[in-house]
Amino acid sequence: MNLYPLLRPLLFSLDPETAHHVTLDLLKLAQRSGLSGLSKPKVSDKPVKVMGLNFKNPLGLAAGLDKNGDYIDALAELGFGFIEIGTVTPRPQPGNPKPRLFRLPEHQAIINRMGFNNQGIDHLLAQVGTCQYRGILGINIGKNADTPLENATEDYLIGLRKSYAAASYITINISSPNTKNLRQLQQGDEIKQLLSALKEEQLKLQAAQGKHTPIAVKIAPDLTDEEISHIAGLLVEFAMDGVIATNTTIARDKIQGHIHANEAGGLSGAPVKDSSTRVVKGLARELNGKLPIIAAGGILSSADAQEKLAAGASLVQIYSGLIYKGPTLIEEILSTI
Repeated sequence: MNLYPLLRPLLFSLDPETAHHVTLDLLKLAQRSGLSGLSKPKVSDKPVKVMGLNFKNPLGLAAGLDKNGDYIDALAELGFGFIEIGTVTPRPQPGNPKPRLFRLPEHQAIINRMGFNNQGIDHLLAQVGTCQYRGILGINIGKNADTPLENATEDYLIGLRKSYAAASYITINISSPNTKNLRQLQQGDEIKQLLSALKEEQLKLQAAQGKHTPIAVKIAPDLTDEEISHIAGLLVEFAMDGVIATNTTIARDKIQGHIHANEAGGLSGAPVKDSSTRVVKGLARELNGKLPIIAAGGILSSADAQEKLAAGASLVQIYSGLIYKGPTLIEEILSTI
């Protein structure tokens, strides 16, 4: 039973951030009352092994929808092969001033400048500890907004240490456009220092805990071919386990003339599809199978998901597509890939 076409006009009449919370609360209510099974995708598992982990299917939920891990069990009912929560920072922070979330329905797009609003990693881990979900869970970590860029590595190390035991894999978010100067961590000496420190700490934690928790690095869609090549080389050099391509874009060429076109923040949804796929192809060419690519960005149909896989991705993630298409998008994708 697909109720989303009935609910969407109501949700879209609300402020986008309010609608976000209402939707998640409704999902949780449905899950707790046993009604979520009515909308569960009727598809068989399609197992795939990536980063040494066994995924029941290659379709995941991208980070950002459940920043604090408050809705893991409800989201798991939708049929995802994996769920990524966060971005979470060492300390709680409110994020950027509101309004900070904008719909662009004509473009099947969203602009957000949330700014890593979250309740901190300790809250998130407490939620993970009480959830029933036992599938693949990614924890996406970032730095606090008031942490100077030169101290960013320590914030990521805190996130890595704290989440290492609980996570199936950990994503290093260095590509959000909504924390000042964060994207500089993708460049030059900054990324080299960060990856080196993360790898050293991962090896220490692995030895201490007897568990290898893969690290994936999430990058932007706005990188040049030279930057993609440089980052790919460093991912291999420092033996990262995976790469997520991509985050939101700062480009506005696909939405010129829209009332929200000049809003600051990251643009997601259909307008980022081509640039995201370009980065996936560039990474696939440079990496040549040395580490897997998880594709995110502009997946609003099964054809979009297939395009990402054909470009070289091993897994795909959705977020904005879920907002515009609802849970049936999951079933559509899983029935064809």
